[in-house]
Amino acid sequence: MPTDSRGSPTPLGPSVRSLLVTAALFCGAGTAQAQSAQIRCSVTENGAPARGTIVVEQKGREIGGGSCGATLSVPAGKCKVTVRLDGVLDNPSKSVNVELGPGTTTPVAVNFQTGVLEVRIETKEQRGTGIVVVNRGSKRIGTLGSGVRARLSAGSYEVVVQLGGKERRYSVDLHPGQRRLLRAQF
Repeated sequence: MPTDSRGSPTPLGPSVRSLLVTAALFCGAGTAQAQSAQIRCSVTENGAPARGTIVVEQKGREIGGGSCGATLSVPAGKCKVTVRLDGVLDNPSKSVNVELGPGTTTPVAVNFQTGVLEVRIETKEQRGTGIVVVNRGSKRIGTLGSGVRARLSAGSYEVVVQLGGKERRYSVDLHPGQRRLLRAQF
């Protein structure tokens, strides 16, 4: 800070204050750049390229997100990266904890195991629209119509088929890459 002839501080003029603020911002910009990191996300489904989304959290707060395949800039440090596979009925996701170093690009690659389930409602007489409910454990995953194919994570499901006040229940094990046709006969 400037001083007068007696050594007492003197107030800064507007141009000096402006110069100091500009210098602080310019120097801070370099620091901010050095403190950022990048994540390159890739998603595969049964080993083949797939579409997905990414969400990045630090200390429980979302700091970035977007589509996998593009590089995402976020602050450096420890973070939780959650990747979701697009277009799958049970909306699968996987999370990993990573340490992002300043100025580095960290790859995050996630593979999901899925299969395809199709339920066809077969009846001798037409009695209305059938509904297919897909459950995993005690959780309802979603509903389908007859003949509609759905991609699901590999695993065990309960399929409940309803038609005209009647109901049929099936246990289905779906393996990675499997295409399964279930015929519900009434």
